[in-house]
Amino acid sequence: MSDKRLRLPDFCAGPAVVAIILIVVLTAVVIALARQDEVLALWTDLARTALFLLWTGLGSAAALCVLRSRLEGLPVPRAATLAIGAIVAVVALVSQVALWLGTSPLLEPLSLQLLFPTHPWRFLLTNIAIGAIVGALALRYFYVHGEWQRTVELQAQSRVLALQARMRPHFLYNSMNTIAALTRSNPLQAEEAVHDLADLFRASLRERGGGQSWREELEIARTYERMERLRLGERLHVEWDVAALPDDAQVPSLSLQPLLENAIYHGVEPRREGGTVHVAARVESGRVELTVRNPLPDDGAAAHAGNRMALANIRERLELMHPGAATVEAGAEADGYRVRLSFPLGVAS
Repeated sequence: MSDKRLRLPDFCAGPAVVAIILIVVLTAVVIALARQDEVLALWTDLARTALFLLWTGLGSAAALCVLRSRLEGLPVPRAATLAIGAIVAVVALVSQVALWLGTSPLLEPLSLQLLFPTHPWRFLLTNIAIGAIVGALALRYFYVHGEWQRTVELQAQSRVLALQARMRPHFLYNSMNTIAALTRSNPLQAEEAVHDLADLFRASLRERGGGQSWREELEIARTYERMERLRLGERLHVEWDVAALPDDAQVPSLSLQPLLENAIYHGVEPRREGGTVHVAARVESGRVELTVRNPLPDDGAAAHAGNRMALANIRERLELMHPGAATVEAGAEADGYRVRLSFPLGVAS
């Protein structure tokens, strides 16, 4: 079943209204400059044109705002036809009001009557034709933009699934080997490990939209830490400095756990004596700052090769959630390797 539909912007929102006003004013300027009217002065013609286009633009936006929820539930051809019909109706109504004012006895002075058209039917039909053409072009743009946005969302979702699939094999094999060894030496701990493993995979396989609460994300990461501690023992230490971040803060789903996994896999496991991973989270100036730092491998130790898929995936999902407002920094430092995420603070629903 196709998910294609006409995705319209929220014309009731402030940014959309401001954009429409700016487009209307710029269009009026272009028309006034191009139309060398011998009767009306430039500024008078500009004011007349801008006023007409402003009523037309805002009226069409209001109509699409009211119809938006209904149009997005219809097939694209029917939704486009109804949307263009609404725009044409608004253009015809505003044009008719302008014609009525032009013949109204309230405007007896000739100087005022010159502001209005003298050929009613040509004025009305021309405006309707222009409104239909401009409306069709705008709806075509919205449709193409909506399909592009849908493609980006599907690609991000597929990368989440790829990240989950990458985590399963080696982590599952290591965990099962650890559990198998514990069944002989410590059956109770083996049972707890099975529950932790089930909880971890249940959480990681759960389908999410843009993100989840920090409390849920932290629970996944701590469960992963317990599983790895069973395997690495005293070689693994994790320091958590996360109390400053509210539990209901929204973070990308499956973001902290892959960073912790990379820190353990690339920084702690290759070291003979192990090491400590530092996880810090806080809110500063309305932004979430999440940092994961791990030690570097010993000199001469065989470092694990990495494909950086987790970082690329997190970077793309952050950009999708916070376009142009999120950053991902990663690199080696004097005391280890650090990954730092920064994005606007949001509350998970």
